[in-house]
Amino acid sequence: MKAIAVHPGQPGSIHLAELPEPRIEQIEDGRGVLARVLRVGVDATDREINDGEYGEAPRGSEFLVLGHESFCQVEAVGPAVTEIAPGDYVVFTVRRPGTSIYDRMGLQDMTTDETYFERGISRLHGYLTERVADHVDFAVKVPPTLERVGVLLEPTSVVEKAIRQAYKIQERLGVWRPRRAIVLGAGTLGLLATMALRVRGLEVVTFARSPRSTPNAGMVEAVGARYVSAKEQSLKQAALALGNVDLIVEATGFSPLVFEGMERLGKNGVLVLTGIAAGDRQADAVHADHILQGFVLGNKIVVGSVNASRADFEQGVSDLAMAEALWPGWLARLLTHRVQGLERHEEMIRLLTESKDAIKIVVEIHPGGAGA
Repeated sequence: MKAIAVHPGQPGSIHLAELPEPRIEQIEDGRGVLARVLRVGVDATDREINDGEYGEAPRGSEFLVLGHESFCQVEAVGPAVTEIAPGDYVVFTVRRPGTSIYDRMGLQDMTTDETYFERGISRLHGYLTERVADHVDFAVKVPPTLERVGVLLEPTSVVEKAIRQAYKIQERLGVWRPRRAIVLGAGTLGLLATMALRVRGLEVVTFARSPRSTPNAGMVEAVGARYVSAKEQSLKQAALALGNVDLIVEATGFSPLVFEGMERLGKNGVLVLTGIAAGDRQADAVHADHILQGFVLGNKIVVGSVNASRADFEQGVSDLAMAEALWPGWLARLLTHRVQGLERHEEMIRLLTESKDAIKIVVEIHPGGAGA
């Protein structure tokens, strides 16, 4: 069975590997799911692992199969599986339980373990292969109406967790009804965050570097949000025009912008960080005293959010379905580049490295679904 893999820590080691066919009997308690991988979304994580920046192979393997954004069709289920059936579409979650109390509670996305297990990233093979077998607890059913866009569920789940965390934290207030939000960044996560917030009825400004002439800006405006380019307006100006900013979702990984976001957050506001900063950048001209004063007097919160739980995947299904109903075809426009087949892994990496207009790159493995 073919798979796209790397030798972790060896830059540029992407290659076509061979895996044994997965067997449903390998999954305990008769709760296994065997699925054909239809397509897999790829992103900067896959590029960075191929660059040797991080990633770890499973125990006993010389390579790591890439791909954490799955979309699959069930071929067989174990005798104890009743939740899904052959023919159903599923997306598998990414992180698997470790040893901490949070892992034992099913909250592995909140683990305190230093060692963690993520499909396609750390110690577990990913989904850039022909078939996978896994426990049904990690398989999220996707309705046929989302067949074209279900591959977006994993990145959507990251956004869903970020938003859920904000609402959960603000239960401290007794009631929190955010009306205005800013999304920092207009890449895949930024656009999905914009969508999810608009589904909830918030007034949204999406702030990003690119000019208003880019397709991403048009995508923002297509869901009724407002796009602000950093080339035309500062974040301060955008925030002042919006009014009290209840929620900011950061999706850039550009750390200096985080401090500016902290300064622009409104009273009783929450800033959720989802971007990962690379390097050792230092922020200049940070108004530290002003930020500290604003956070204390304004009861503000800043929180980091990584990965997602099953509940976030399930909420993502709901929001994707709502987006399809409200803005037909909008989600499909996010899927800008398709790579046909596992053999074209070099093309996949080239697009991840060089393409300036890609929103979401997808590798089509079995595009015809069951029976293909």
